[in-house]
Parts: sequence; C-alpha cells; structure tokens
Amino acid sequence: MPAFDALKEESQLEGYWMLVRLADSWASGRNKFLKRGEALYGAWHGRELAGVCGLNIDPYFEGRDHGRVRHLFVSARHRRTGLGRMLVETVVERARHHFAVLNTRAPQEAFGFYERLGFQRVAGEDFVTHRMIFGKGG
Repeated sequence: MPAFDALKEESQLEGYWMLVRLADSWASGRNKFLKRGEALYGAWHGRELAGVCGLNIDPYFEGRDHGRVRHLFVSARHRRTGLGRMLVETVVERARHHFAVLNTRAPQEAFGFYERLGFQRVAGEDFVTHRMIFGKGG
C-alpha cells in the first residue's frame, strides 16, 4: 500500500525500524493482529497515512494476559497534534477489555509521552520499559 510505504520510509529515514518489522511480519504471516484482543490501527489525514499503532498479545510473556503496544509511529507532520495520544488511547481502551497488563518497549525519547498517558516506568526487564496495569474487571 503506497500510503504505508511512505510512512515506513519516513520512519527509516528517522532511524526507526518498527514499520519495517511490521511490514515483514505481516508479509510473512507471523503477525496479522488476528489473535484474541489484537488490533492494528491507522490514522488517516485525507489519503495520507499519518500514523499507526498496534496491539498484540505480548510475545515476551507466557499466557495471554499481557498485551503489548506495537509499532507506534506518527509522521513528523502530524506530531504534537494529539494523534499519537489518540492511537495509544485507542489501544489502551481495547487492551483493558482483553488483558490484565499492557506493556511497551519505548525509545528513550518517548518515555515522557508514555508516562503522561499513565504508563509506569519499569526497571530491570529486558523487553519492557513501561507498563499499565488494569484494575479488576478491566
């Protein structure tokens, strides 16, 4: 899809590879966001794909009670407009219906973003920098 390819190219130019991994996983069939609770969201501005964010069962934990924010990227033209917040809040809302915990591994420059959204910083785990724990009945 040309709109995704443009966003992927932008992410690569900025030194991020999450959309390359997303495309490779999708093409190989390894991850099509089809398991219980999973979803892949895109935010559009006209014909331009302005951002993406996914939700998977966290592959780094046994069982299916941990979700994981995956592949969040927002085009530079649409940053600081609330689009990233909207994408992650959409993922959080879906996750709270399917998972007890939501994890992510964020780059250092995104730590404040996730913390403002209510994620708590995690220390000492290789594949998690931030976590949101949902209350009972979440």
